[in-house]
Amino acid sequence: MQTPVSAKDKKSFIQWFLNHYQLKKRESVWILNYIVNHQSLLSNVHFVREAKFCPRGLIMTAYCSDQVSFRFYKKQLVTTDAEKAFHEIRMNQEEPLYIQLNFNKSHQSSIYAAVLVENPFIPDDYFITEQDQESAKRLLNKMLFDQQDKSLRKQIDKALDKRDRSTFNDLTKRLYQLNNMDENQPF
Repeated sequence: MQTPVSAKDKKSFIQWFLNHYQLKKRESVWILNYIVNHQSLLSNVHFVREAKFCPRGLIMTAYCSDQVSFRFYKKQLVTTDAEKAFHEIRMNQEEPLYIQLNFNKSHQSSIYAAVLVENPFIPDDYFITEQDQESAKRLLNKMLFDQQDKSLRKQIDKALDKRDRSTFNDLTKRLYQLNNMDENQPF
């Protein structure tokens, strides 16, 4: 479980950010200044990555980033109108607000990392690439193949111990088929 980030730390971070970066939309500066000056709102702010998945997410971008300048997400709706977002934030200060800030080398910023929290709304498979999926599929197929191979070999050994020629022949035939099926071949 993550330790909650204090309102004081969030406030310090926002002030640092505003002093070091110029945001693409001037309304973004208004929103961040408003947040800094309202303790109840500040305590409901959470800095996350991929805010688009949050029920109430805000994405703001500095000039040094090529990301979208501004997006506000409220449930299934999205707006680029910063004034509408500002009004909604002002009117609903007790609701959690998830903020994503895009700026150059944000992934390398220890100051940003100190206030970032894990986004609980990101889908489980969001960061899984097609290559990851293929690797997982190959691994599972290999494990299944190995398990079937091992099981058949054990059964063959038992058939030999019992001198059960019929079972031995059936099992060796199945083992041969398993080893000669293209889709079951590991890697």
